[in-house]
Amino acid sequence: MKAGSERGERPMVAQADFTSYFGRPVVKETVWGRDIPSYFFLGGLAGASSALAAGAQLSGHAELARAAKVGAAGAISMSMAALVHDLGRPARFVNMLRVFKVTSPMSVGTWLLVAYTPCSLAAAASAVAGRLSRAGLAATCGAAVVGPGVAAYTSVLLADTAAPAWYGAREELPYLFIGSAASAAGGLGLCAVAPARARPAARLAAAGAATELAAEWLLDRRLGAGAEPYRSGRAGKLMRAGRMLAAFGGAGALVSRHRAVSALSGAALLAGSAVTRFGVVEAGRESARDPRYTVVPQRERLRHREQPLRMPEARA
Repeated sequence: MKAGSERGERPMVAQADFTSYFGRPVVKETVWGRDIPSYFFLGGLAGASSALAAGAQLSGHAELARAAKVGAAGAISMSMAALVHDLGRPARFVNMLRVFKVTSPMSVGTWLLVAYTPCSLAAAASAVAGRLSRAGLAATCGAAVVGPGVAAYTSVLLADTAAPAWYGAREELPYLFIGSAASAAGGLGLCAVAPARARPAARLAAAGAATELAAEWLLDRRLGAGAEPYRSGRAGKLMRAGRMLAAFGGAGALVSRHRAVSALSGAALLAGSAVTRFGVVEAGRESARDPRYTVVPQRERLRHREQPLRMPEARA
């Protein structure tokens, strides 16, 4: 055996370039337009607002509860309109109700929407009309139970795809979406109600913003180079804008006692939540366009699997 052979064989073929047949991406890019990220944002706002409405009503904040109920009903109505517009016709949504599959985030999400939307609309109608208070309370509690699922399931829907940026962030996306939804719901409450009567909304906004920022930090730290789609290009700009708006709005929600500043903080939280959802969607699309975001993680996983096992030392 020649000296130096213990180092292993030298590769005789150059590392392959990140290309694919006919220059096509390895993973097919989604064809979603603006409807789907809008649907994500509005659904999250609605679900978290229903949870805020129930908490506000049970704690004696009637004005905040009414504003949150009306906001939730309006948001889920616009969210459903965006979804149906993306699908093309309402019959396609109805067709998804033919089955219930626990392992399918789309199927579970469809049934969550079917259970949540009537409760949200009934709670808002009772609050505005001032009638059927018991039925309104039941609808409020029902929407509050299902609402967090409506706010979170879209993150699982994204993470269950082959887009590298979404699949890679599957551990952080649920926390990011829940935090973003909570900050948006709190922001809506700050815009609608005076600061003295919106303390539950302020606390929810601050907690949501902190959760959102922490989830983004953990995502960036864990993925390392795999988080580049969230840092660069249009997605990077949107994510940075979302972080700044969330930080400003969350801080303002806690310290402000003036109506104008409180409303400005709420508007910042709403805008930050929206641009964050658009940024996440854009990051997934960008990661699907570039083959290296698919190939490099696969090579890393393969390299770790093929680490040579140490042979046990022979006994004398």
